[in-house]
Amino acid sequence: MAADPSDERELVDLRERIAVLERQGQPRREHHRVRSFFAVLLIVLAAVLTPLGVVAAWSKSQVTDTDRFVSTMAPLASDPSVQGAVANRVTTAVMQQLPITDLINDAAPNDRPLLDAALGKLGPALTSGLTGFVHDQVLRFVRSDAFATVWTGVLRNSHAAFDKVLTGQGGGAVQVKGDTVSLDLAPVVAAVKDRLVAGGLGLASKIPEVHTDYTLVQSDAVRKAQTGLRLLDLAGFWVPVLALLCAVGGIALAARHRRATVWAALGMAAGAGVLGIGLSVFRAIYLDKLPADVDQAAAMAVYDTLVRYLRAAIRMVLALGVVIALAAWLTGAGRRAGWVRHLWRSGPGAVRQAAEGIGMRLGPVGPFVHRWKAWLGWGAVAVAAVVVLTWSYPTAAVVLWTAVVLLAVLAVLEFLDSPADTPGTPDAPGTDGPAGPPAGGKAAAA
Repeated sequence: MAADPSDERELVDLRERIAVLERQGQPRREHHRVRSFFAVLLIVLAAVLTPLGVVAAWSKSQVTDTDRFVSTMAPLASDPSVQGAVANRVTTAVMQQLPITDLINDAAPNDRPLLDAALGKLGPALTSGLTGFVHDQVLRFVRSDAFATVWTGVLRNSHAAFDKVLTGQGGGAVQVKGDTVSLDLAPVVAAVKDRLVAGGLGLASKIPEVHTDYTLVQSDAVRKAQTGLRLLDLAGFWVPVLALLCAVGGIALAARHRRATVWAALGMAAGAGVLGIGLSVFRAIYLDKLPADVDQAAAMAVYDTLVRYLRAAIRMVLALGVVIALAAWLTGAGRRAGWVRHLWRSGPGAVRQAAEGIGMRLGPVGPFVHRWKAWLGWGAVAVAAVVVLTWSYPTAAVVLWTAVVLLAVLAVLEFLDSPADTPGTPDAPGTDGPAGPPAGGKAAAA
């Protein structure tokens, strides 16, 4: 039986169309590969820039915000190890300037031979006793509220100098000498001098103005840190902004936006985590390389105090990244995510049914929420985002509590969602319906 010519023509046309579609599909697949490559590149760049952005934000806050700098260093005034180290340093400075020889010069000429002989035998004991008295007075002072006030004043006056420290220049109450950053304790010595005079040691009134240093940081990494912080200071807040733009750009270029959001959030959280690990490793190396005569406990307290807000920022980025990644995963098309969303919708719906069973009626509120739930949910998300973005120095607790409050608001919307035609009936398990946007709100809220 001969083949129908029309069938042969249709077969040829079909083959030509398939060939055209294949030629059209090849460049498209290549285009997707290029987009995916740049998406991955931008997400990796965002993860790399995240720790630099955290350090830049921390450095900028310490330089531009005096209150922030004072609140960072103020706890050192109440640390026992720092109090002991300061007391020892001030006592040494006072004893070096205390004019003990004036005791001999003020004595009567006939009494000097006897006094010289007595001091020759009792000199060490006298010096030791006087040193103990001075140290006791200094220690009482540094443990009092007056020392905390003096310490705060020193910090506030030295903030401009600390700005120079971070940018590689010394001067003022904060000094940079080689690999050492020290704080001038002249106001503390002056207060101790007044306390000694009031305590009956009139000889202390002859102590001149003394400038003595208390070491804050001593490490060969100081110069390297100055170079890095100078660069970050020049970059300012643009480093974290650039990290965020890279993440957004990577998500926009990715073929699967939700999955890219998860990886971008986890990558940036991992970058912050690496910074946190680096701080802990550097802490051990720093303490191990300190000179033998340095008080290890005081040095540890100073280091932990200096970086405590930096660690708080790291925990905030970690919490934010985990919350965003979790929210993006929950709003995805996965089976487990769908099961969680079903539980999320059915829980408030069951509570609403129970409430209506005992006579509670939502009236026009239920249909109104059902109609506008998507807008209300995204409005709550926007408010949560504004809270986190406008908070002066957000912490992990701020992020987590904002997420908890947002979840509570979304749960209330689910509870109030009641269609007019089927009051009290929760959404079917397999539908996304109006509950979809509020569930997705958790991603944007983070």
